[in-house]
Amino acid sequence: MDNLHNELKKEFQLERMILFSDAVFAIAITLLVIEIKVPELHEDVTEKALLKEIGHLVPKFLGFIISFILIGAYWTIHHRLFGYVTKLTGKLTALNLFFLFTIVLMPFSTGIFGEYSRPSTLHLITPYAIYIMNVCLTGLANFLLWSYVSNPTNHVAEGLPDYHIMKQAKLRALLIPIIFFCSFLVALWNPFVGRYVPLIIPIVLRLISKKFKKNPH
Repeated sequence: MDNLHNELKKEFQLERMILFSDAVFAIAITLLVIEIKVPELHEDVTEKALLKEIGHLVPKFLGFIISFILIGAYWTIHHRLFGYVTKLTGKLTALNLFFLFTIVLMPFSTGIFGEYSRPSTLHLITPYAIYIMNVCLTGLANFLLWSYVSNPTNHVAEGLPDYHIMKQAKLRALLIPIIFFCSFLVALWNPFVGRYVPLIIPIVLRLISKKFKKNPH
């Protein structure tokens, strides 16, 4: 009876953390769009003036779309990872909180990135540096979570895929922050080009997947 009670308690604690994590993701992804304010025209209310103001919002929309995709992707990864978790430990809780910390920062870093991505402010590197640092921290936290959960000596997961699939998952976790960091280095040379470097991420991930299928070792 005591064993059953302990198992139910562990399952309840794990479910609470997953529900809490889902709520954090939902709030973060909602806050992203709050940074995009509806244009307000008080005097010169014309189609031309409205389109001009909407044009000023394009960088913010781009930042919103990139971060929406990132948060959505990380939620999917988090959901998949915790599908294997059967035991909650103090270290796993700490790693998950660190991961969620980087997620809730994303609306703020996205807002700064979007606000200062207009042609007139494109030369400013600090806003992009803040955004890149946020993305890199999220990628690192994701990698640490995968490494901890997939380590059999920690005894926190069951039914994990084989070693090569887990190796690919951890590699993919590192590739995203690495590519974003490379985009920052390119932005130091050319701010416009640097901001488009992350577009190669799907291509790189696709190539990695093909490589592992052909040669999983």
